[in-house]
This record gives sequence, structure tokens and C-alpha cells, in this order.
Amino acid sequence: MISLAGRDIMHAWGKFVFTGVGLGLLIGVTLSMAGIYRGMVDDGKALLDNSGADLWVVQKDTLGPYAEPSSIYDDGWRGIRSMPGVARTANVTYLTMQVRHGERDVRTMVTGVTAGGPGTPGWPPYLVAGRQITRSHYEAVADIASGFKLGDCLQIRRNSYTVVGLTRRMVSSGGDPIIFIPLKDAQEAQFLKDNDAIRQQRRRTASNPAFNRPQVPGLLDAVIASQSTNSYINAVLVQIEAGRDADEVAESIRRWKRLTVYTRSQMEEILIGKLIATSSKQIAMFLVILSIVSAAIVAFIIYTLTLGKIREIAVLKLIGTKNRTIVGLIMQQAIALGAIGFVVGKITATLLMAPIFPKYVLLEPLDSVRGFVAVLMICVLSSIIAIHAALKVDPAEAIGG
Repeated sequence: MISLAGRDIMHAWGKFVFTGVGLGLLIGVTLSMAGIYRGMVDDGKALLDNSGADLWVVQKDTLGPYAEPSSIYDDGWRGIRSMPGVARTANVTYLTMQVRHGERDVRTMVTGVTAGGPGTPGWPPYLVAGRQITRSHYEAVADIASGFKLGDCLQIRRNSYTVVGLTRRMVSSGGDPIIFIPLKDAQEAQFLKDNDAIRQQRRRTASNPAFNRPQVPGLLDAVIASQSTNSYINAVLVQIEAGRDADEVAESIRRWKRLTVYTRSQMEEILIGKLIATSSKQIAMFLVILSIVSAAIVAFIIYTLTLGKIREIAVLKLIGTKNRTIVGLIMQQAIALGAIGFVVGKITATLLMAPIFPKYVLLEPLDSVRGFVAVLMICVLSSIIAIHAALKVDPAEAIGG
């Protein structure tokens, strides 16, 4: 039996290929949306991996330090370090802000790391250029996604920082590149008020009669001094001893230090299950909409092509061709259209959309396999309308007009 689908494709190959390319662009967007979600999940996991922590100690009854604000005293690490099962502790601060370089502003997560070196919780585990921070002030290590280069001078709040090292894939859960600076500098940037605000607060405090009573001598001076200093951090990163159970160590810290402690699995649930939950629902809705639109396009084009060869189908019926043969020919055409569309979509998503998209797009091979199967299923289901129209054709139409 001569392939009616193949002959029809060759007869109108331009329209068929053009339709396949259009469908492919739509499939490329669909694959990219799935890759965006995968990238968001990978960003969250990369943030936890790069922190080098087994436990996150944060302000009581908060989801900090990534999902909610958290503020605890910076001397709390000493008591936590003495807890059984704790091998190493480090203070850390996180502040998402615009970092200025010349005339350009870059959205980043500024991370304050305690004195130490590679392997210390919170520090970038590796560099691609330059060196780690060695001074206690005004040096920075930046992720290359920020666009900064070695020697660049960055403006963070009131101070300038020189980029001495570059790292890769150090991002926040939202995909913002991380800038590492010394902890004291980060504390000042995040918690310390500017000079005008301090002066105003001092005047407000001095004018309060409660601080000028004879029975509380020195209270006013103490309050004013506290407004000029900073002693807060966002979290304490904890590494536990080998062989120790993270849940047991975390429970011990919760009990004795009256702080909230999260394990790796709990923090991952916060980042993925809560922080990006809304975005994942939006992406899922877009995927459903794009799938419906793709199905409608395939159904329309296959139905149109089928109507264009009604007389040929009638001739096939007149000479005794079985219905399953006609059904097979229409499905072949639908599957061929889907295959062309998927190839174009895969190339578009991999070579065009993923490299230029502002967020990290992670295209996994298994997602491509699932996408190909889904495209074929959509094409087969979309051809049902055309098949129904073809099976209703009266063989007499081959003789009539």
C-alpha cells in the first residue's frame, strides 16, 4: 500500500515543515519551563551544599535564614560549639541587595563569612580565579554570574570592596549570585544604622524621661552605646562529628539553647516546599496551558490536512482499504509532525533559550524523554478528530463530484 501520509507530506512539505517548526517553538518553550523549575530546585540545593553545614541554628520560631528574617546574638556560637556532637560552628549573615559597580547595579546575596578558610561553614568551597578573603575588611569573593571581575571595586552600603576571587555556581535560592565579604563588614551593612539615624535615635532616647531618672544612673549611656554597635547575625552554621545523628544533635541544641535548628532535609523542605512553592505552581499551570495549546494546534493541522484529501480517502475505501490502514496513515502524519516539532523544540530550548534566559535552566535527559513521549501521546490523541472525519467519508464521494 502506497503511504498516503508520506505522499501528502511530500506534496505539501513546505506547509508541513513550517507547521512543525511553529509547533517546535512551542515545545521548546514548554521544555524551557520545565528546565526553569529544575533550575530553581537545583539553586536551592546548591545553596545548601555550598554552605557546608549539617545544621542551621536560627532565631526561635522562624524559617530563617533563607525563607524568613532571623536575628540571633553573634556570641551564641560558643555555647553551640560546646554541645555534644558538634564539630565546627561559624556565624553567617545573608542580605539580598543591589551591589553597585560603577554605573551598574547587580542584584546579589551578600554573605558575611567568619574568619577562617576553605572548609569553614559558609565559605565558598572553591574558586575559579583569584584567592580567598585574607583580610578582615574590604575584600570580596564574587560569583562569576554577577559579571564582576578580579580587581573590581564594589560599593556595599557605605564601604568599598575589592574583588579578590571569583567562584562559580554560588547562588541564592532565587538564583541571585552571591558576594562573600568578611562577617564584621556584613554585620555593619545589614544591622548598623547610618549616622543620621543614630543621631536621631540618640535624641529620642535622651528626651525620654525614663532614662533620666536618678534611680537608673548610667542607663542612658548604655542605651546610646548599644545603638552604635552591632552584635547580631542571621544564623550559626554547624558541622557535626562523623557518625553522629543530625536529628539528635539538633534536638539537643533546641532543648538547651532555646533556638530553632534545622537539619539538611528540613531546610531543603523549606526552600523547595515553601519558598518556591508558588513559583512551581505557576510553572505547572503554564505547562498545562502549553500542552493544551500544542494539542489544539496538532488537532487543527491534522484535521485540515485530512479534509484536504477526502476524495483520496474515499477512493481508498472504494477499492476496499481497511479502516485500520486509514487510521494508521493519519496517525503516521500526526506522529511525524510531533517528531519534527520535538526536534526543533529540543534544539531551541538547548541552544537558544537556556543560554540567554536570565535564570538557571536545567534540562535533564529524563525530562526530554518524558517530553518526547508526551508529545507523541498528544499527537496521537489530537488525531482522533481527523480519524473520526476520515472514517465517516462515504466511498461514493470518489465517484460523485
